[in-house]
Amino acid sequence: MQTYLEKHIPWKNVARFYRIAVLPNLFGEWMLYREWGRLGQGSRVRLNCFATHEQALAALLALEHRKRQRGYWVEPQQLTMFG
Repeated sequence: MQTYLEKHIPWKNVARFYRIAVLPNLFGEWMLYREWGRLGQGSRVRLNCFATHEQALAALLALEHRKRQRGYWVEPQQLTMFG
């Protein structure tokens, strides 16, 4: 599962993104992949390990909920290509 969020506030010069994904690793664990930063610039990445897919998915959903409360929204990447 993967989520891509963006936050735009032009009058504050805010243009940020947040990408979250749940991925398996080679050791049978699940990774919560987080990447964030300013649009068009370098980003930061953080990985967190979880024993089960359900734990990683719960962490993804909780993080997505917190980001939405802070003004991020889902940006459909397919539509922005044509807009």
